[in-house]
Amino acid sequence: MTKPKMSYRGLKICCGVSLALLLTIAVVLIVLFFTLFKPKEPTFTTPSVTIEHFRAAWPALFLNFTLGIGVTVSNKNYGGFMYEESIGYVSYRGNLIGEAPIAADTIPARGKHDVKTSVTIFANKLFDDDTFVLDFLSGVLNVTSSLSLHGKVIVFKLFKLKAESLSTCNISIFIVPQQAQSVCNAKISF
Repeated sequence: MTKPKMSYRGLKICCGVSLALLLTIAVVLIVLFFTLFKPKEPTFTTPSVTIEHFRAAWPALFLNFTLGIGVTVSNKNYGGFMYEESIGYVSYRGNLIGEAPIAADTIPARGKHDVKTSVTIFANKLFDDDTFVLDFLSGVLNVTSSLSLHGKVIVFKLFKLKAESLSTCNISIFIVPQQAQSVCNAKISF
């Protein structure tokens, strides 16, 4: 007796449809990864840089002040950024003159987050620079702040990637009106 020949037509159709479905899903995920989920740089705006405490004496050249810095971070990514405690550094003409503690927090996905801190300027380090007195008498001190935030990017509460956000700000402190202006740049790396 001979065995009846089995038809594999249904199996071939099922495998073909499954392969087509898997390829479609793979193409959609690749397109989404390289377009929609592509990491974007955060935007930093400084709505408030204020001089909280200012004291100066002449001719003994005594100077002490505290800057209150408020930064709004706009996260354009589809993942939130949970960062650890960190320290921001302020320098004047390349010399470190102040430190600012940054508390651990989370920046939501596609949202804005306010970060506030105070930085006390080490006045004795300002006087080490020969051009400080000229800048002070001109009424404007230009300083640079830098900050590195280490943390995790969390996408859809499912994927967690280590990331680092680096930002630098050029801050102009106006002595007479006791105000400050800043321009910031940021970069994120995974």
